[in-house]
Amino acid sequence: MQKKESEYPHHTELYGSIPKTCLPIVYHSDYNITFMGLEKLHPFDAGKWGKVIHFLKGTFRKLYKDTTVLLCLFQWSPVVATITEIPPLVFLPNFLVQRKVLKPLRTQTGGTIMAGKLAVERGWAINVGGGFHHCSGDRGGGFCAYADITLAIKFLFERVDGISRATIIDLDAHQGNGHERDFLDDQRVFIMDMYNCHIYPRDGYAKKAIKRKVELDWGTEDSEYLQKVELHCEGALNEVRPDIIIYNAGTDILDGDPLGGLSISPHGIVKRDELVFRAARRRGIPILMVTSGGYQKKTARIIADSILNLHHQGLIGPEAMEGEGSSSLVMSLMSGPGSAGSAFTTI
Repeated sequence: MQKKESEYPHHTELYGSIPKTCLPIVYHSDYNITFMGLEKLHPFDAGKWGKVIHFLKGTFRKLYKDTTVLLCLFQWSPVVATITEIPPLVFLPNFLVQRKVLKPLRTQTGGTIMAGKLAVERGWAINVGGGFHHCSGDRGGGFCAYADITLAIKFLFERVDGISRATIIDLDAHQGNGHERDFLDDQRVFIMDMYNCHIYPRDGYAKKAIKRKVELDWGTEDSEYLQKVELHCEGALNEVRPDIIIYNAGTDILDGDPLGGLSISPHGIVKRDELVFRAARRRGIPILMVTSGGYQKKTARIIADSILNLHHQGLIGPEAMEGEGSSSLVMSLMSGPGSAGSAFTTI
């Protein structure tokens, strides 16, 4: 018997119904951070999520031309300045920091939670934002202020029948110490993490939570990288069959990334995502993808190209969901902090 919303310990409107004619790709214009140029003081492209959607919209409109395309507790500025690594924020009034920096991150967190439910319903979902894998339930860092991966998993465990085991496949260039700390003693969550072992955060305590650890050296290139992705993704999913996969698909592995220290080509990133989705599809396991880190302007184009390749390969799209028929591109989310009503606008 389905529980009433009031019976759950945590209230949300993010688990509302989304039309089956919509592809489960989640985005909202509030994802993007723009504030008098201060966002440029961190190497992260704070507008990359909107750029991804810009690249996707034209292609999906052509593919689905007969349908409508739909777009749909930090009280002190010094704390936010530390977490986001933008020191001038310490001098700004907190209400501005809340509106211009934290609201976009909260909105993306809601997108990950929403996409988790959609992944279970449709077999796959992509949040164009999210992937704040350095944030745990009690601390932030590394431009990660909200633990969206942890929250998405806990909401699924709490609210969705049949979801009792999750696997996190974290392929960002950095160790995902946030979700690792949160699930350190939780046997329901299997963590595979593949990262450059020489860079931030080098969190030895959090590493205890990693069930399949793959540490990479400086300058790792496509051939070695893709072999390890395939070997260890297959191994992780063979070792424990989860009810859902959360895939943290950071693009900071790209050659030339100022923080990642690896040397993966754009083609290598596209192929990596295909390998992960193919492993999930072959086993019939729902998969949620979040985009995480990536610190070059060209990463938005690469993310879009990867999503289009997944569609071309038949790994996402109507043919990868239950039921067939014409589809729309869904990009929806909460209207503001503390509320989560889906807001759709027609393009």
